[in-house]
Amino acid sequence: MNIGDVADRARLPAKTIRYYEDIGLVTPARRPNGYRDYSEQDMHKLAFLGRARALGFSIEDCRLLMTLYEDRNRESAEVKALASDHLARIDEKIAELRQMRATLADLVEACAGDHRPDCPILADLGKTP
Repeated sequence: MNIGDVADRARLPAKTIRYYEDIGLVTPARRPNGYRDYSEQDMHKLAFLGRARALGFSIEDCRLLMTLYEDRNRESAEVKALASDHLARIDEKIAELRQMRATLADLVEACAGDHRPDCPILADLGKTP
């Protein structure tokens, strides 16, 4: 199948598919005319990568997940450890975002938002770290 067909089925932009090819995550066959020829297996790999990226896994994590996915002798403990590490990073980001939100909410609340030039938001941003 051509790149347009696989892009539709895997729900990924063609540009992303070409990028995944460039970094070696997928290697479609080439037709005599030089066009890419994606197999069903390629389409499944791309859909897998799309889902993994949607969950926030890095490219290197995706590379490892793909290797584990293709290894029928893998231990699920390896997959769980990778996913658990990623989940911990997500939890850290959520905590950071909550703190950022709380700080910004306090600043917004403190700002009168009127015609006067004084603004606690700008004052806070202008502080020396």
